[in-house]
Amino acid sequence: MIDEAGTDEGWAATRLWVEKSVGRDAPVERAVPLRGGWTSRMRRLDVGGERPRSVVLRSFVKEFYVRHAAGLLMREADVLTLLARTGVPAAGLIAVDPGAEHCAHPSLLMSLLPGQVRIDAAGSAQRAPLLARQLLDIHRVEVDEHDRPRGYEAWTSPDRVRVPESTRRPGLWQRAIDVIRRQPPAHRPVFLHRDFHPGNVLFTGTPGTELRISGVVDWVETSWGPADLDVAHCSTNLALLYGTPAGLAFADEYVAAGGQLSPDPLDRLYWRLLDALAFAPDAEKVAVPWRELGRTDLTEELVRDRLEDYLQALFEITPG
Repeated sequence: MIDEAGTDEGWAATRLWVEKSVGRDAPVERAVPLRGGWTSRMRRLDVGGERPRSVVLRSFVKEFYVRHAAGLLMREADVLTLLARTGVPAAGLIAVDPGAEHCAHPSLLMSLLPGQVRIDAAGSAQRAPLLARQLLDIHRVEVDEHDRPRGYEAWTSPDRVRVPESTRRPGLWQRAIDVIRRQPPAHRPVFLHRDFHPGNVLFTGTPGTELRISGVVDWVETSWGPADLDVAHCSTNLALLYGTPAGLAFADEYVAAGGQLSPDPLDRLYWRLLDALAFAPDAEKVAVPWRELGRTDLTEELVRDRLEDYLQALFEITPG
């Protein structure tokens, strides 16, 4: 029995591909939408047969991502294959159809990881050190030149930043834009997740008991670049989710876990602002899936103000 989550146009072909990929005599009995993302349609598929289990299907349905699906999905497929040889808790690759030759949309099929996304404010302080240690483990993944992912791409530039029209601090935004008008700082490249934040991390247990990270998802942007950039991205997300202090503290958590960031405070400021400015002017878009996960307090105004407050705080903590 397939529920409404599995009845989109072309589902019959997609289901057939899934069933062939999973194995003989393994019918898809149910499809359940997974919330918390906005680039893809994510579904849990419950498979029957001799070995009942659940798998996850990622499908790109938005026009922009469909155009780039081949590169994104093959990158994730390669990364999942590589991570299977490491201790990083990532899904196992089952099959990939990047050109939608068999499915209604470009798709990737993978194993279901245990746990759930936790972005509630309660317990966020206990989760932060776990996030930092997990990110450091990702950065320590060793890859040879053949397996090395592509070089990182900046998600904004001085000429692409759009200052929010409602800002009361236009000078702050211009100052931040001026900081990234330089060549990227020298850095020692490492293996980057490139979109590491609480929305892409699964937890099991509860604070004070056996709280642990059980999975890291969404590896389509995996890159080779500065650890500072991954730390900056998670920091910005934490600032939007919980406020400026949480965003500022994450770099310290990463260093306390044993990570190394740029020794030059101006270089660190560059990476932090390069990431934060990429959220302008509509940091609201990341709050949409967060509200679907229960964070209804994250209004458009609150998220916009938190981003601006975070920019201000980055200058206040940077000497010089």
